[in-house]
Amino acid sequence: MTTVVTPRAAGTPAAPPDRGAPPAAPPHPHRSRLGARRRRSALLWALLLAGPNVLLLLVFVYRPLLQSLYLSTLQWNLGSPVARFIGFGNYAEWLTAPTTGRVVLTTLVFTVATVGGAMVLGLGLALLLNRRLRGRGAARTVAFAPYVLSGFAVGILWLFMFDPRYGLIQELLGWVGLGSPAWYTDSPWPLVMIVVVYLWKNLGYVALIYLAGLQAVPQDLKDAAALDGASSARTLRAIVLPLLTPTTFFLLVTMMLASLQSFDIIQAMTQGGPLGSTTTLMYSIYEESFVTGRAGYASAVATVLFLVLLAVTAVQMRYVQRKVHYS
Repeated sequence: MTTVVTPRAAGTPAAPPDRGAPPAAPPHPHRSRLGARRRRSALLWALLLAGPNVLLLLVFVYRPLLQSLYLSTLQWNLGSPVARFIGFGNYAEWLTAPTTGRVVLTTLVFTVATVGGAMVLGLGLALLLNRRLRGRGAARTVAFAPYVLSGFAVGILWLFMFDPRYGLIQELLGWVGLGSPAWYTDSPWPLVMIVVVYLWKNLGYVALIYLAGLQAVPQDLKDAAALDGASSARTLRAIVLPLLTPTTFFLLVTMMLASLQSFDIIQAMTQGGPLGSTTTLMYSIYEESFVTGRAGYASAVATVLFLVLLAVTAVQMRYVQRKVHYS
């Protein structure tokens, strides 16, 4: 291949070598000052709006948390002017205490029963309330009403209903020829009683959240499944439940955290008895703090509960959220 070179005319300057694009012009000083002023204004508004909330969190959440961590390393009785540093002694005592295994097992059974039962029963109630029924609005109100009641008042009310001699439960069981168990004294009936009352109180909340999720499911997807011949059960399993996974994940996190911190109903109905059969981690913190007065030991148990809550939440966010479909 032959290259043809065109001769340069005499007196014509040579073309300058290509050294790339010309450098960008420096930003205008006025624009730079305007951008900096906007950033400072945005930061100021952020501090103004979020500052009070951050301050409240620091004072009423994180400061008590750090103080509780410090108290857990002390041998200190509530109200005593003297405290002795013992390091991890309170934690070692809790791990080796003969009652620790029973308290952990009770907490686990109570949490699984209340969370699992509330999720299953709440979904069923939401499916029922989502139908076009007469009086549906009133039924939704009645179902949600127990959730806003005081847990202590609910516990006192149900104590009369569970009374083995005069209570409503005894009457209902008598109609079918069954005797009433010793709800207050014979294990495991006290724990069953607590679980039933907790489910009754929180069932409306779970159903309401699930109902909101059901109403957000696109109707055209269900209509398309019906045209394809899918049954109601298959539509529920293949379309509705996958689209409800964000709602299920939210309820799983909030209900598990609430169950692990449940106190009021246990205090109203059993006070952790009989013989500690309804004592959970949360209730044992109360007993050690305000009954026996061992504030340092109670702070150690509270730290253990905090670590459990943190671990449960982290596992749910790390693994359970993978199965959530947001679209």
